[in-house]
Amino acid sequence: MISTSGIMVNFSGKPLFEDVNVKFMPGNCYGLIGANGAGKSTFLKVLAGDIEPSAGVVSIPPSMRMARLEQDQFRYDEFKVVDAVLRGHPQLFELHREREVLYAKADFSEEDGARAAELEIDYANLNGYEAEAEAAILLAGLGVAAELHDRHLKDLESGIKVRVLLAQALFGKPEILLLDEPTNHLDVHTIAWLEDYLGRLDALVIVVSHDRHFLNNVCTHIADIDFRRITTYVGNYDFWLQASELALMQRRDANKKSTEKAADLKAFIERFSSNASKARQATSRKKLLDKLTFEDLPISTRKYPHIAFKSERDCGKMVLRVEGLSKSVDGEQILNKVSFTVNQGDRIAFVGLDGRSRTVLFEILAGELEADSGSVEWGSTIRHGYFPKENETFFHGVDLNLIDWLRQYTDRGHEEDVRGFLGRMLFGGDDTQKSVSVLSGGERVRCMLSRMMQVNANVLILDEPTNHLDLESITALNKGMSEFREDNVILFSSHDRELVRTVANRVIEVSPKGMIDRFIPFEEYLQSEQVAEDRRKLYGADISL
Repeated sequence: MISTSGIMVNFSGKPLFEDVNVKFMPGNCYGLIGANGAGKSTFLKVLAGDIEPSAGVVSIPPSMRMARLEQDQFRYDEFKVVDAVLRGHPQLFELHREREVLYAKADFSEEDGARAAELEIDYANLNGYEAEAEAAILLAGLGVAAELHDRHLKDLESGIKVRVLLAQALFGKPEILLLDEPTNHLDVHTIAWLEDYLGRLDALVIVVSHDRHFLNNVCTHIADIDFRRITTYVGNYDFWLQASELALMQRRDANKKSTEKAADLKAFIERFSSNASKARQATSRKKLLDKLTFEDLPISTRKYPHIAFKSERDCGKMVLRVEGLSKSVDGEQILNKVSFTVNQGDRIAFVGLDGRSRTVLFEILAGELEADSGSVEWGSTIRHGYFPKENETFFHGVDLNLIDWLRQYTDRGHEEDVRGFLGRMLFGGDDTQKSVSVLSGGERVRCMLSRMMQVNANVLILDEPTNHLDLESITALNKGMSEFREDNVILFSSHDRELVRTVANRVIEVSPKGMIDRFIPFEEYLQSEQVAEDRRKLYGADISL
């Protein structure tokens, strides 16, 4: 069990949260949610002991081993993959390393033999003999190929590193597990594996995630950071959403009833205070009015941007035809003879184990990259808007405030028009004067979505648009995509399965070895036996969901 008493964290004199008194019980999975900046990651660091709270204490039984998802991707660069995973259980790893050193000695003494006997007992008690096999199983489940297990982390791409670090956190079945955005860089199949693993893990799990589908599938409780407090609810994310909306409605109703009652009392007092026969009643009601208290509704930290994609005209019958598209990057095959046709009303989710294939395909479709071979033919009525996965070049070293930055991409001439638009995207007041070079990841994404909304496109190309967004912004984006005119087209990729499930009516899986194209919704795609067989052929292995 983890319990907190009077926890407060201040940054620059401003409290993120205060007087936090919560208990997290073993065997439960808590989804820690809150708006960007509410303090989710900070609270995890307080629990892990990385940050000393401004006030209060955290109590954790010393017998419970805690593990967490490491956020520093470079910390284990000099370690081989398997060794990095084993370090997730420090005590076991030290025994493992001592055994290796001891048995490598040329002059093995009697004292060494006695120490070896002690080591073997301790090693066995910690399931050390199964350690490397467990590490291999975790890595395989998380999509890290066996040929990479003896490579150093510095030689791996960032997406694979994240999977290795996640395997490290899961290794050895810790009693307490802290996970900050564990689904980042994972494909839908690996996320499904992780959900199943966490469901079978007998541990206290606290997880921060912007993946609503993931929170629904793994969480038994929700811990909500709002009003500078943390409140726990039984149930998953959808249950919390319904419960919190009901609680807010009840507070509003109670406040409304109090206001109406006060108005009635005031009216009676004003009407009869000068009437001698009613004076006693008026005085009585005045005393009652004085006792009547009004609970001001606290201002929630949650805010929803207004995301709406509008087009100047609908798509014609000919939207897009792709034939035999192939592309290699640095000598490595990324796309291999990709062919498909896009029709009016298609909402196509592009999925796959290798995110590079999707990104390169989108860059070619948007005209940002040339294919090695093949053709891309857009219809004459088509105007597309592109949201790239990486946006660094739009902001790094750019000496513009938000208003002037957005003016580059819009024909709205008046500053007030641009200011009003930015306000609807949650950039209000002095925020509009900030330099775009200092924006956070979530702010940059909202800027890029603002830029995209200026295009008035009838085809949207979105590569991982939910990265860095909070749940409120993801919900707004989901709504905006769902309400995009039905004859127009969306081509997108996202790790947010709720977004994919509710928007996509067709799924295309791309990989360096080929593609699968299915005119079916996402849930049906995941459950299809024919798709499973196609995936085995595509990847040369049985990819389990």
